[in-house]
Amino acid sequence: MTNKQIRVLLYDDADQFREAITLLLDQAEGFEVVGNFNNCETAVADIEMLKPDVILMDIDMPGATGMDGVRMIRQKNLTVKIIMLTVFDNNKNIYDAIRLGANGYVLKKSTPDAIINAIKDVNDGGAPMNSSIATQVLQMFAGMSPGTQNYGLSEKEKQVLKSLVDGNSYKMVASSLNISIDTVRSHIRSIYEKLQVNSKSAAVAKALKDRIL
Repeated sequence: MTNKQIRVLLYDDADQFREAITLLLDQAEGFEVVGNFNNCETAVADIEMLKPDVILMDIDMPGATGMDGVRMIRQKNLTVKIIMLTVFDNNKNIYDAIRLGANGYVLKKSTPDAIINAIKDVNDGGAPMNSSIATQVLQMFAGMSPGTQNYGLSEKEKQVLKSLVDGNSYKMVASSLNISIDTVRSHIRSIYEKLQVNSKSAAVAKALKDRIL
């Protein structure tokens, strides 16, 4: 029995790059490109119809930008995984993408293998970033003053959040805390609600910024 394919939806206004990524994933085992578009203005409807697991989102597109796309998607859908796949590696774009609910941030200059691995990682609950991006994220948080809120998290929720901060997937969280995947998901929904975030990367970012743990 074959494993379920990862359904990928791509938004990028650079036709040549979009076609290259589509070809890359079509030739790789375990992926299905369910759609690729040059703008994300119809992203919410696209997701409803095409039911992707992972979205690859460019930032600089005509009409609605990639940031607009993430914002629109997260107003309707909290479960689909979103990777920003972009040439931009400045602090503001990185922070805004995480704050709005992107699950990962990967540069277009990454190797094909790195892009494929990022998609697999985010689909398994990870938060993929290039090492240069991760370094900037750590520098951003290092320069922020500690917060004072604890957001009312229970001890178990703090344990789950700490495991996420450590880079563990949902399966690894469940295993390390000796609880079921469904229980992990229940705790994570509660954490998202209390922290007022809608993605793993945003929850990790807030935990670090506000020194919750």
